[in-house]
Amino acid sequence: MKALSERLPAYTGFAAVLSGAGLPIYIYAPKYYADTFGVSLTALGTLLFAMRLFDMIQDPVLGWISERLEGAKKLAITIGAVIMAISMIGLFAIAPPIDPLWWFGITVTGLFTAFSFLTINFYAQGVSKAGDDPQGHVRLAAWRESGALIGVCIAAVIPTALMGVVADPFAAFAYGFAAMTLVAAFFMWPEWKGRVSQDPTPIGDIIRDNTARKLLVLALVNATPLAVSSTLFLFYVESKLGAVGWEGPLLVLFFLAAAVSSPLWSALARRFGAKPVLLCAMMLAVASFAYTLTLSPGDVIPFAIVCVLSGATIGADLTLLPAMFAKRMSVISPNAGQGFGLWNLVNKFTLAFAAVVLLPLLERSGFEAGATDLPADAITMLTVLYALVPSLLKLIAIGLLMVTKLED
Repeated sequence: MKALSERLPAYTGFAAVLSGAGLPIYIYAPKYYADTFGVSLTALGTLLFAMRLFDMIQDPVLGWISERLEGAKKLAITIGAVIMAISMIGLFAIAPPIDPLWWFGITVTGLFTAFSFLTINFYAQGVSKAGDDPQGHVRLAAWRESGALIGVCIAAVIPTALMGVVADPFAAFAYGFAAMTLVAAFFMWPEWKGRVSQDPTPIGDIIRDNTARKLLVLALVNATPLAVSSTLFLFYVESKLGAVGWEGPLLVLFFLAAAVSSPLWSALARRFGAKPVLLCAMMLAVASFAYTLTLSPGDVIPFAIVCVLSGATIGADLTLLPAMFAKRMSVISPNAGQGFGLWNLVNKFTLAFAAVVLLPLLERSGFEAGATDLPADAITMLTVLYALVPSLLKLIAIGLLMVTKLED
């Protein structure tokens, strides 16, 4: 009853719709536009990267704005939710009225700008919500990130689950997402408060803070393996495993494992500390990625086990790292808007970096989306990019975490 009285389920619901506008778009949108409209993977990857360069300016500015919103915060967030809903409909439910590549750019820009603004305010509000409770940030993170992972599960499976059921599964997903966004915004409405009494913290102060800076660098390196595997997941299942039709169930296994494990990681962190628990999860992730290198066409069951194990490690990443950063922000930047502007930028940049590097490499090796007779070099490149690259990046992240001294 205490959690309900604190309205924490509202955070769960809002996190769910936000997550549906994040990672699943990188999983589905490039392949959807490549398969449906014949857009080049290289062009899509380059455009996504260019948009993230724009985010390098946009996200800190959005954080600056969020710290200065007073009575207009509820209205501004409502407008952001509406823009995000409309942009999703434009991306998947409306046939491009102009060149598909430019339409993709316009709709994704609207989607991600609204997503950024809402995410920054959402996490900043969480800092205020947790207050001075020593375990408040981890406790709120358990509710919030569980919702985010549940939202990812739903968003990841709906398009494939609806295939053969409705004429246009992606359009159905887009309209359903828009409706749920408005519902979640309604229940979160009472939570939005104007900025706290302290003056906004200059962004330079956040970057100069040793702990905050190390956590941002760690987040950048640690999130990249997820960005890599998410960008290539559908291609790997379809072209390496030859498991056409299994994409949806395997995605659900991956994200459901993350969602179910999130409260467990949170409980373990409260007992043993966030850093040692996160290190254990990261080592399990390396083992999972390394095992993926040994798989052959038809190995659906072994890959399903990999999805469960690696998904569980993502639950730790997405629960514990934001909680660590939120706890630090509560000390150095109580408003937290610009801090989470930086955090949001770091996480989105990894997805864009993966797209701009991986998709052109894959296309250059002879890979073609949807093709049934791919050259051996293309399959080898796909396997290396999907399994080996994340393993190496995760090892670097483990090293960074081990040498980072965090406050108790």
